[in-house]
Amino acid sequence: MKTSNSGTSRATLPAPRVLVVDDHAPARESMCDILRQAGHEVDAAVGASQALARMKTESYDVVLTDLQMPGMSGLEFLRQIRQRDHGPQVILVTGYASVSTAVEAMRDGAFDYIEKPFDAEQLEGLVARAIQQAGLIDQRATISGPASMSASMVGSSEVMQRLRGRVAQVARSQETVLICGESGTGKELVARAVHAASPRSAAPLVSLNCPVLSAQLMESELFGHERGAFTGADAPRTGRFELADHGTILLDEITEIEPHLQAKLLRVLQERSFERVGSSATLHVDVRVLATTNRDLLAEVAAGRFREDLYYRLAVLPLAVPPLRERRDDVPELVDHFRNRAAERLQVEPCEFTRAALDLLVHYDWPGNVRELENIVTRASVLSGGAPVSADELQPWLLRTPEHGPAAAALPVGLSLHEMERKLIESTLERFGGHREKTAKALGIGIRTLSGKLKTYGYAPRTKNFASAA
Repeated sequence: MKTSNSGTSRATLPAPRVLVVDDHAPARESMCDILRQAGHEVDAAVGASQALARMKTESYDVVLTDLQMPGMSGLEFLRQIRQRDHGPQVILVTGYASVSTAVEAMRDGAFDYIEKPFDAEQLEGLVARAIQQAGLIDQRATISGPASMSASMVGSSEVMQRLRGRVAQVARSQETVLICGESGTGKELVARAVHAASPRSAAPLVSLNCPVLSAQLMESELFGHERGAFTGADAPRTGRFELADHGTILLDEITEIEPHLQAKLLRVLQERSFERVGSSATLHVDVRVLATTNRDLLAEVAAGRFREDLYYRLAVLPLAVPPLRERRDDVPELVDHFRNRAAERLQVEPCEFTRAALDLLVHYDWPGNVRELENIVTRASVLSGGAPVSADELQPWLLRTPEHGPAAAALPVGLSLHEMERKLIESTLERFGGHREKTAKALGIGIRTLSGKLKTYGYAPRTKNFASAA
């Protein structure tokens, strides 16, 4: 397949920006080094006054500041930042003797504090959570406009044209949308397309991945909580419904919400009102709800695992996303799209596929759907070395799954998914000389995800400790 200029490239969001403020040079430089390796754009200041001067011309997602500094203290620095509209999240670095002051700072609006000594992973994790919260509030990744819809939904087949037409129809409405489809079909992209084409496109699209949270955390994430509402609730938290006010909320894989929360969710859909955990004050919001599921919701209702009344509230406007095996005509276009995206990340020429290789991809049944295809094309882009990818090279990478038909069953047994993933990550890491940020960017994953994968493979984590006196 020849290189094409028709591939759609995805805009790359800028790296999160962090400002490190500490008068102790070794500690300041160590924190900057760790955060740069984690993929952040990092600036430094020796004190609060210098930091405030820098913030007049630069914007940051997170400020990491020592609590005890000569001149202006970290607490006073925090109060200066809190006077700004849409200011950054603030993390305080403190010693044991100053923990009580740090807790006071939490009441004044600090995101969190970290106590010395701490290691690299603690610091990375806390900054990552602060950046996530900053992103939820700023909504920098909100997509808008019809171009976003066409860019996210690749494919010219008849079924995709029908789906685009249905998306355009439901987008104009304010009603709840239930998006159904197998894992890997692109349900979240369809949801984003609905939001992008809707009258709410200029407002936030706030999403929640339901399967990753416990019941207690789920309730807090949905509705927020007050300080002291439960163990560990050291500061008030704004929930996703509140953040999405006048915009859209996406509940991804909604069947994972437990029954008692389903009842609370039903009330929000009916009345557009709720209470934060630990509060009796009722909040009212104007939010459009989009939900996705990879299960048969009617079967879940019949089994007693999902409320029937909630199902009917969600399925006002249903959208069915077809599996890739039902739109094989789109495979060449998707291959072109993914190879161009991979080439942009890897900074190489797009890889080519022989005609036999492309035919193999078209006739494969894709049990993992579009997500599996993207994985295969990315792997080929990393490992091809510039030579056209043949069908013989592709076959060991395709799953042998007889239940998905003869095309898949005829393929030889290859590596397991875990082994293929590890091989891809290790090859990419080697290609970039061990540079984790470049490796994560090339693979299209987050630096924290990459670090977690490497840890499971036995790669030694970086552990820099900081002295309690700085």
